[in-house]
Amino acid sequence: MRNLAEKWAVVPDWQTAAIEVPGLAIRSLAGLSQYLVSGKLDAWSKASGVSALGVGAFGKAEGDCYAAQVARDRMLVVSATPLGIEPGWHDAGFGVTVVSAGLQVFEAEGSATAELIARATTLDSSAGSASAALSFAGANAVVYRHGDRLRIHVDRGLATYLWTWMETAARNIAATAKG
Repeated sequence: MRNLAEKWAVVPDWQTAAIEVPGLAIRSLAGLSQYLVSGKLDAWSKASGVSALGVGAFGKAEGDCYAAQVARDRMLVVSATPLGIEPGWHDAGFGVTVVSAGLQVFEAEGSATAELIARATTLDSSAGSASAALSFAGANAVVYRHGDRLRIHVDRGLATYLWTWMETAARNIAATAKG
């Protein structure tokens, strides 16, 4: 019988995985608590102390706890530490789902980050968008800036695909820069 596993890329060790070429460094980021919050975002904000206004595509998030808007009534809340809000439906009109295990986070930095973005999406990174959810290299992702770095949250099942795509894109960016 044919071994179908041979045609799939090997999942990298996310703890040590890194892509580095001149002007671009990409790594996997672990340890963040991630929550999908849906419903009345003002009620969520009042209960949690996290702003109900999340950043949009390529927007700049700051601090240890922030939100990225993914729909009119939905946001991805990211925190360096677990939040004290129970998952599930809350009578105030919002639901909280822990998605930390379901999303892989990548972080890119360097002068060639703009080139990576240009290869991954048709959105103008200087114009931004109200929603941070977008198609990035053909995968649905949540993309924004945190400090001077680009953060990309993608379904864990698509993480190896996106990583392989970013490896290829990084090599091509480096080759183009060499001239």
